[in-house]
Amino acid sequence: MSAAPSGRRDERPASTATGPGRALVAVYGVFALAASARAGYQIATKLDEAPLAYGLSALSALVYVLATVALARGGGRWRTVAWLAVGIELVGVLAVGTLSVLDAGDFPDETVWSAFGQGYGYVPLVLPFLGLAWLWRTRPGSGPAAA
Repeated sequence: MSAAPSGRRDERPASTATGPGRALVAVYGVFALAASARAGYQIATKLDEAPLAYGLSALSALVYVLATVALARGGGRWRTVAWLAVGIELVGVLAVGTLSVLDAGDFPDETVWSAFGQGYGYVPLVLPFLGLAWLWRTRPGSGPAAA
């Protein structure tokens, strides 16, 4: 990066896929694979048993895949996609988690987000907060030169 006349560096954001972001992308990748496999199996073998739950499994898989790609790409429009995907993930895990606890009858089988991700050690509940924090940390003007 070149120094600007004011002594500040460019305000390009740090890549979301560098440093600790690599671990974050890896965890999102694991969840993308796990949620996709789970949803694929559920939909292919027993969709009629719990269509809402299995549809939500497919939605979570799509969100994790999109978040993984967007965080790995990390710049320009992909940063906006990452914000949207991780934001949808947070709303999804909170909404599905709450509904699955309050009205378990609508969720006869678990999804990744059921009971706030209890079946996955609550990682689905923590992950969007980490993702949003990392996106905030790597936003334009957030580096040492912005101080």
